[in-house]
Amino acid sequence: MSLTAPSSTIEDVIADLEEGFSLFDDWEDRYRYLMDMGRELPMLTPEEKVDANLVPGCQSRVWFVPRREGQRLHFRINSDAAIVQGLMALVLRVFNGRTVEEIRAADPNFLVRLGLGEHISLSRRNGVAAVLARIQAAARG
Repeated sequence: MSLTAPSSTIEDVIADLEEGFSLFDDWEDRYRYLMDMGRELPMLTPEEKVDANLVPGCQSRVWFVPRREGQRLHFRINSDAAIVQGLMALVLRVFNGRTVEEIRAADPNFLVRLGLGEHISLSRRNGVAAVLARIQAAARG
């Protein structure tokens, strides 16, 4: 996953993701697609997988490592659960490399638009919400 500045808008990325998920008729195929995205994430180093980087509120373990370069924010995220790792890949596609202004202005409820809101367990939705809250907090400085 690239750490360079995205060339498309957040809205464009969400629309592309919507299109990708619409190619699958059944939820089992969508879950596989989601898990495949998660497998593409670079692994965190042992130094990054420390308790200080764990996101509270997640049922599985999720490590979140933010980095700021000027007005752009970059994130490294990993989870020990395949579906959650896929959800984190979606979060990264939408928010990684964005300016603080883009992140502040974005609607963080894009999972609903992807049709995932009702198919993801409440505990996983809460975990994604906790990561999105960390991203918003990083954008606020």
